[in-house]
Amino acid sequence: MSALPKQRASKAFATLVAAVALIILTLTLSLPVTAQTNYFTDWPAGTSPAEVGKRVAEHFVTSPHADPRHIVYQEVCTWYGALTFAQLSGDKGLSTKLIQRFDPLMTPAGAGLIGQDRHVDFSVFGAVPLEIYLQTQTQTRTKDQKYLDLGKSFADRQWEDPTPDGLTRETRFWIDDMYMITTVQVQAFRATGDSKYLDRAALEMEAYLDRLQQPNGLFFHAPDAPFYWGRGNGWVAAGMTELLRALPADHPRRARILAAYRKMMQALLGFQGRDGMWRQLVDHPEAWPETSSTGMFTFALITGVKNGWLDPATYGPAARKGWLALVGYIDQNADVTSVCEGTGKKNDLDYYLARARRTGDFHGQAPVLWCASALLR
Repeated sequence: MSALPKQRASKAFATLVAAVALIILTLTLSLPVTAQTNYFTDWPAGTSPAEVGKRVAEHFVTSPHADPRHIVYQEVCTWYGALTFAQLSGDKGLSTKLIQRFDPLMTPAGAGLIGQDRHVDFSVFGAVPLEIYLQTQTQTRTKDQKYLDLGKSFADRQWEDPTPDGLTRETRFWIDDMYMITTVQVQAFRATGDSKYLDRAALEMEAYLDRLQQPNGLFFHAPDAPFYWGRGNGWVAAGMTELLRALPADHPRRARILAAYRKMMQALLGFQGRDGMWRQLVDHPEAWPETSSTGMFTFALITGVKNGWLDPATYGPAARKGWLALVGYIDQNADVTSVCEGTGKKNDLDYYLARARRTGDFHGQAPVLWCASALLR
């Protein structure tokens, strides 16, 4: 064979090798996307977010108020989750029923159920009318001002007399607040487009991060309650997640908050049980598996993977495992079991380990709906 044919054959072979290498590289680069998709699809029968969310949301519609005297924060959080699920699943009938559940509160007879105390647990109420306001455009083609006015009044009142540091007077440095304060302010931003609400939430979040996040990435319940309480850490995870969903990439506080979120998610990986659950006290494997914290952590993980904040191959399996474990704790009545009772701060290990388990408590119903919504987004 002459030199020329040999050169041509060698060149053709090299071209073939390069083409094969390119195909392999392309397939390799596409694996995380495929993996991410698979983590959140192909659900076993009865465990899909559409099925589970529908059951839990419909159950909420017919449930009595958690407290006959006033609407409490855990009911607000469940209502918000049910509304987002109804919208994302395209269930207009469910959306209508959820709004109809709210409308009696807009009457003189029902207004007394709206708590007026200047406290995070009551101020978060504003998130629900703000969500209804955001959805009324798809329900009636026009947004209803009364929902905006009511919801925004809570967000604005929260910052009427800020501290010298610019924080709300409702600041108490309990980790629960990192969801309560964040959510109503973020919702006010979503409804109005006014960045002052995001700035407030981000400033508040940074202050709590500086005060309560520990070197291992987790959070004490309060400065004088040095325990990694499950649901308390869940409120943090969910609050950072809601804020990061809204903060623009160039917001001056986003990098700090995202770093804190990632540090927490990395820590949580090491504490997830083989059963997919997290414990009543996150770092105590002898503590009982607790559903509200598991739901909140799973919501944060799902959202992080789907938004590219977290590596899918690392965090996708944990998120899927968490969801499937959580679904296993929903009984035949669509009630979530093994929910920690309401818990104030206390510097006493046994106090946290001995907390009672509840069934059907809105603290547990809410994060199931947040997870279902996140999986449908």
